[in-house]
Amino acid sequence: MKDEMFIELLRSVREGGAIPRGDLEASRRFHITNTSVQQIRAKTHLSQSEFATIMGVSVKTLQNWEQDRRKPTGPAATLLRIIANRPRLALEAIHGR
Repeated sequence: MKDEMFIELLRSVREGGAIPRGDLEASRRFHITNTSVQQIRAKTHLSQSEFATIMGVSVKTLQNWEQDRRKPTGPAATLLRIIANRPRLALEAIHGR
């Protein structure tokens, strides 16, 4: 690994540790509520099992999101936002049609 890549990686790791400690503000945040996960799934007219498959998560994970025991993060939160805004287009893209 080149020195400059290592230094950039090390800086990222330190930044990642500073955010949860409150030393640094996150550059962006996505807030998905449990009702919005249910509403987003309702827009697709899919069952929990079908929607979980589309999202690439287990049904249990989806249920935890919908019942507010857990919050979707990272790529899952982003995909939910895409589906929320353009459900038909998102499903067509996911299915490759």
